[in-house]
Amino acid sequence: MRSNATASIGLVIGGALWGLIWLPLRYLEGLGLPGAWSGLALYVGAALVLLPLWTSGRFGHTAPLRLLAVCGLFLGGAFSLYASSLLLTDVVRALLLFYLTPIWGTALGVFFLGETLTRTRVMALLMAVVGLLVVLGIGDTVPLPRNLGDWLALLSGLCWAIGSLKVYQMGSTNTFEQITAFVFGSLVVTVAVMVIAPDIFVADTSVLMALPILPWGIVMSVYVLPMLFLTVWPASLLTPGRVGILLMSDLVVGVISAALFAGEPFGWREGAGSLLIIGAAVVEVLGKRAPAMTTAR
Repeated sequence: MRSNATASIGLVIGGALWGLIWLPLRYLEGLGLPGAWSGLALYVGAALVLLPLWTSGRFGHTAPLRLLAVCGLFLGGAFSLYASSLLLTDVVRALLLFYLTPIWGTALGVFFLGETLTRTRVMALLMAVVGLLVVLGIGDTVPLPRNLGDWLALLSGLCWAIGSLKVYQMGSTNTFEQITAFVFGSLVVTVAVMVIAPDIFVADTSVLMALPILPWGIVMSVYVLPMLFLTVWPASLLTPGRVGILLMSDLVVGVISAALFAGEPFGWREGAGSLLIIGAAVVEVLGKRAPAMTTAR
């Protein structure tokens, strides 16, 4: 279907934008927002833009708040937990454990949507996982969770897969509501981890110290909100497994941008792994048509 093809392209672009999110986060950190503060600034800025639009009623309210809250906590919480995991474990391990998402998404699609596990999907999954391992330089051993950061990264991937499933099942809900839920879910989870573990996530920065910098989040919402649209809207049309595979454009762009702007290495290993991940997306999109789901939404 044309709408599925458009959504797939949109999600690849959205994932690419996520791959550059480290740039504004690092900028905010340089201004004096360490730990979880930089992510909080982005979410606060986006919330301040969305809240007047939400209360105006111009975009309508088509879904029960309970269902929106569930979607928001899973989707927004996923990226909040992932950002928190980067403070507690190696970046490589966090990336690997989060980007097992296509596996969880495919499993959820099979069990809850009646999706058929085709040879094409299996091939795309294998290419994506091998590409991930190559990019991250993982050898014969696959790291199992061994600390809090690892568990948060694994949990964030699971939350994203579940959130994608919920958004797909709520396909009739307008995207504005889902983005708003995403932002406020991110806020709730980020504040929660800062309250639960202030020594780790607050990093000796008080609210009074952070307030002068928080308005930068409003400026950066110009980047964040389109990125969220290109992440959330496709998830309402595409099954969780496909969403997980296409979202891996985040990793490819992240690796390339880190090489260009942060002096990170980019050699044959990063190039080969990136090509495998891109190939997985091509196989997923062109290798088969998305099956029509008989499950009621």
